[in-house]
Amino acid sequence: MTLPSRRAFATAAMAALLVGCGGHGADRATTAHRRSTPPPSPSPDKAVHALGRSVPVTLRIPAIGVDTPVIQLGLASDGSVQVPPIAAHDRAGWYRHSPTPGRIGPSVILGHVTVGTYGDGVFRHLARLRRGDRIVVRLENGTTAEFAVTSVRTVAKAEFPADAVYGDVDRPELRLITCGGSRTGDGYLDNVIVFAALSSATP
Repeated sequence: MTLPSRRAFATAAMAALLVGCGGHGADRATTAHRRSTPPPSPSPDKAVHALGRSVPVTLRIPAIGVDTPVIQLGLASDGSVQVPPIAAHDRAGWYRHSPTPGRIGPSVILGHVTVGTYGDGVFRHLARLRRGDRIVVRLENGTTAEFAVTSVRTVAKAEFPADAVYGDVDRPELRLITCGGSRTGDGYLDNVIVFAALSSATP
């Protein structure tokens, strides 16, 4: 299995990153590109083989009641990562310059904590996740990839750990990102980042 290109992650990390918090507009935080060590992950009881490329279509997180379609996101014209649209039927978005879920590397999925006048966003309870909680991603080819949470971090937007989120890893991992912390005006001061590792896959 070929490792994902580090250039793609470096490009994203050097750009102004997300993450939109879903106020009355798509608030984006500027990311400082600094070295950061990813949090430790437990070794699985048995090796889980990496999957072939297939885009995610749905995301379920039973512990916090998430069951959402997944749309594709790229880069906005200003170089920041796109965020899902502010809408009544809020959806999560997969950053298409990251690996698809189940491939080697960090697959990145973004979601709002609030969606303006529509209220709560799809990732409103993301910070409640705990180590070992299940995250289930259904892929376009029909495969279900299941991940286990390894850690949950709340970080100041000015100190967003770009390398920990986008940097190379040697196994299939997942990152879920939203906003958190104190709210100021239409934005939030922090990001909530969930780190997870592939635990099983079924066709």
